[in-house]
Amino acid sequence: MKANRSRELRVGIRNSRGFNLIELMVSLILGLLVVGAAVSIFISNQQTYVATENLGRVQENARVAFELMSRDIREAGGNVCDRGLNTVNVLNNPTANWWSSSAGIRGYAGNVAFTGAPVGTATGQRVAGTEAIELTTASDGSVTITDHNPTSAQFKVNTTGHTIQDGDIVAVCDFDHIAITQITNAQPGINDTIVHNTGTGTPGNCTKGLGIPLLCTANGTPYTFGPNSRIARLEPRIWYIGNSSLGAGRRALFQTVLINTGGTLSTRNQEIALDVQTMTVEYLVAGANAYVGPAAVADWTQVLAAKVQLVIASPDRIGTDGQPLQRTLEHVITLRNRAL
Repeated sequence: MKANRSRELRVGIRNSRGFNLIELMVSLILGLLVVGAAVSIFISNQQTYVATENLGRVQENARVAFELMSRDIREAGGNVCDRGLNTVNVLNNPTANWWSSSAGIRGYAGNVAFTGAPVGTATGQRVAGTEAIELTTASDGSVTITDHNPTSAQFKVNTTGHTIQDGDIVAVCDFDHIAITQITNAQPGINDTIVHNTGTGTPGNCTKGLGIPLLCTANGTPYTFGPNSRIARLEPRIWYIGNSSLGAGRRALFQTVLINTGGTLSTRNQEIALDVQTMTVEYLVAGANAYVGPAAVADWTQVLAAKVQLVIASPDRIGTDGQPLQRTLEHVITLRNRAL
């Protein structure tokens, strides 16, 4: 009996013994392999998510950039009367301000200085060596002239519900020509008289006369814009690559607009699309069969289309070289008013 119990005890002890060192090491290695595989899958999924997220940001920035730029380029040089009209600009020293030159469309190479987008390192300033493009069009919110008195520099329009304000730069047109002038008195919502006199405003008008040729005297070259002529606010724009507000070394696509605050004109830089590194614009001139850079355009009134190329980077450094991914995207835009 005692012998049997002793033998049973030895068998129980032998059957209940733990892992030996080799078995423990094998178990640890297998466990590490499983954990390593799980961590590898997690890291891979995380990297895939980050890459997908960054590519999505690149596509989103490209979509926003091209959509908004295309609107301005399509409308460049447009007016509410007819295309190909002669223009007279009665503003004081119109070339002193980019927004008063009424150029329609004009490109600037990376090595060309431009007062509308000065080069510098501060937030919103143009990055050295990058291009810029200036665009001007007449707004859709035009009003119809019912009567015009050149001597008193007064327009009568068909509604008091217009949105033209004191200080606005406007294009007045019929099927003969366009006149660029500044409004010196307007009362939207109150009366239908709009005044374009001299002696007030910045830059102000050099003459009341809106005819061709330009003559900067009190009455200038008189011209009466008859019934059904139109008045529309000018909307100048600049697009350029500037220093982003989100950190040193980051770039963005900027748009500069003209704003009117109580009759005082100023410009505002708006950050449109982040991480746009460079912008290259080529132009198609009437009669040509190839796009050319801005330095090769002799007459900007003959530009029919623009080919815009943007290099856009990802927000994060996800490339195999530890750098952000970059995509080069291109879009061709036709100037609508010059292609009809």
